[in-house]
Amino acid sequence: MDAQVAKLKEWVGQSDNIVFFGGAGVSTESGIPDFRSVDGLYNQKYKYPPETIISRSFFDANPEEFFRFYKDKMLALDAQPNAAHRKLAEWERMGKLRAVVTQNIDGLHQDAGSKEVLELHGSVRRNFCQRCRRPFDARYMKDAPGVPKCPCGGVIKPDVVLYEECLDEATIQKSVDYIAKADMLIVGGTSLVVYPAAGLINYYRGHKLVLVNKTATPADSRADLVVHGSIGEIFAQL
Repeated sequence: MDAQVAKLKEWVGQSDNIVFFGGAGVSTESGIPDFRSVDGLYNQKYKYPPETIISRSFFDANPEEFFRFYKDKMLALDAQPNAAHRKLAEWERMGKLRAVVTQNIDGLHQDAGSKEVLELHGSVRRNFCQRCRRPFDARYMKDAPGVPKCPCGGVIKPDVVLYEECLDEATIQKSVDYIAKADMLIVGGTSLVVYPAAGLINYYRGHKLVLVNKTATPADSRADLVVHGSIGEIFAQL
């Protein structure tokens, strides 16, 4: 165990009001692709960049193309929680961690056992008919041919925040409250470049700001501890 991981483990041991703020890197280690990454397969299959496809205007105008991308790249229903998800749930059961604030939409934190999960960008697990508001699960969306439709005829929309849509104010405020009161904030698996979510760390007032990421972030210089590496491998040591 290197010095940074040892220090992180020591701080966790001393803390009982931890908040974890996570991004795509937490999910990619469970095999869920980062939909912003433009890979070879993506270039062959799609005529538009990801940011265009997952915008509200594109969803309304081109639902067939939206759902082709969505089902292929964003509905990974066979993914399982990794060591980071499991460790966070364990800390919550121990009374050390108060909340997980996540930019991810896959529901893996809940699968691992976490109870207080604030989903800034919504969840693929929740889907609603735009006409009658009937709910549908993710498996229905995955198996539906083409554009998922409700028996009433309405198009079903995933409860995820698309580009051009606003984040839920209540979720943001609750996240701010948790972060502002935390004695330790662990930021993991995020490059901290997607706003407004990335700005949430500015509300932290403590002296145990920890950044765990494979690459450097704009906030590294202000962190109290920086650990570079695989978040799953690092959390497995804690």
